[in-house]
Amino acid sequence: MTTQAVGRPRSLPLTQLLGGIAVALLSAAAWFAWMGWDGEYQVDPLTQEASGPYEVWQVAGCVASLLVVLVGALLLRVRWFVAAPAMTVAFTAAWTVTAAASDGSGLFLVGAVLVFMGLAVGTTVVSLLVLALRRRARPGRSTRP
Repeated sequence: MTTQAVGRPRSLPLTQLLGGIAVALLSAAAWFAWMGWDGEYQVDPLTQEASGPYEVWQVAGCVASLLVVLVGALLLRVRWFVAAPAMTVAFTAAWTVTAAASDGSGLFLVGAVLVFMGLAVGTTVVSLLVLALRRRARPGRSTRP
């Protein structure tokens, strides 16, 4: 008969904790580097329609940076259930701080929920794709997510 330790919580290894912190810091930095500084809307002189505040190149750069951070973390063996939530929470927090400073109506909370949900879905999908590709690349070895 085998016995198992009951009631003893499994702790997260230090490398996973540090990996999660690194992902969180880099995710928040991506927000501030690409978009957090821009709050100005552009007005078309002909139609007088406002757009922005972000340009396409800013959003594309931010998304690319987040992809590099997440995929890099996963390839460096940071667990998906550490990296994905770290990115989601940190980026959403950075976005929320910036949005709250410029919105007196409180509607930034709706945006924060949408950013959070979009990142949660996006980071989960990317994580699962990376894990599936990693498994396919090593068919003889099973890798734990």
